[in-house]
Amino acid sequence: MVSIDWRIRRLGQTVFTVWAVITLSFALVRLMPGSIMGSMVSRLARQGYNPAQIRELIDARLTIDPNRPIPLAYIDYVVSMLQGNLGESVYYARPVTDVLAEALPWTLFVLSWAVFISFFLGIAIGALMAYWEGGKLDIGLTSYAVIAGSIPYYVMAILLLIFLAYHGPFPSGGRQPVGVDPGFTWAYITGIINHAALPIISMLVASGIASLGMRGNSIRVLGEDYLRVARLRGLSDIRISTQYVARNAVLPMYTTFLISIGEMFGGSVVLEQVFQYRGLGYYLFSALNQRDYPLMMGGFVIMTVAIVIALLIADLTYSFVDPRAGGQHNESY
Repeated sequence: MVSIDWRIRRLGQTVFTVWAVITLSFALVRLMPGSIMGSMVSRLARQGYNPAQIRELIDARLTIDPNRPIPLAYIDYVVSMLQGNLGESVYYARPVTDVLAEALPWTLFVLSWAVFISFFLGIAIGALMAYWEGGKLDIGLTSYAVIAGSIPYYVMAILLLIFLAYHGPFPSGGRQPVGVDPGFTWAYITGIINHAALPIISMLVASGIASLGMRGNSIRVLGEDYLRVARLRGLSDIRISTQYVARNAVLPMYTTFLISIGEMFGGSVVLEQVFQYRGLGYYLFSALNQRDYPLMMGGFVIMTVAIVIALLIADLTYSFVDPRAGGQHNESY
């Protein structure tokens, strides 16, 4: 099992990474070309606010005072972050936490389905490829895996948008059906699924990479004695490949599974723009275009912290999934 010292060090690395992310977000805003204050003043002035109102709104919305000395401004910023105060969105005139809290469940809904489907699809395909290595099925599935793994998710999104939305039954944008009251009704639930279907399918190109990794892991276990025993028992090839081979070859894929969550979080920024799906990535991209610095910093910090936590969970739980990994961690420290 993994030693307590290693777990403490790994937790310390996570805390340091979160601090580095918060510091980096502070530095990015301070070093951005142009004046943050000037951009906000211009925007609020165009909206008809007078100078006194503009100053009051800036104080309420911006967690960084550009006129304050950098060390003091940094301390104020970190304290605000730790208290959960991400400021107020300049463009949406709402607290950043409210905007992101409303958007995050929609992103998690799409990502969770995309990650699980692509992961288990990759496992099944990879196990079949390895079991019939060199055969026609292996060649055909390997071709699929290479092609799918080579297509960027946003290219797949555009293709799906053209053929299945503009010329098909799926909606071209949005996250929920128009004209249907939210609630646990069949019309609302099916509407949500229809709007999320194309973003989810776009991310299934990740199954190609997962299946190639699974194929390599499966080939390494095909020579084990328990597989010969399974064949002597007369078990079907499908059962051997999916239950016996896949069950033992999937263990090294566990870390890849959690890392893919972080990769898809990053991919959601562009993908949600393509489908106008108002999730976390949509608002992060919108904040960048609108120079909405509080919203941009909040989205960046939340997305990065989510990725760091996913990696931490992968490291801390991998020894329970595969006990053989525990000794490796102990030896490395």
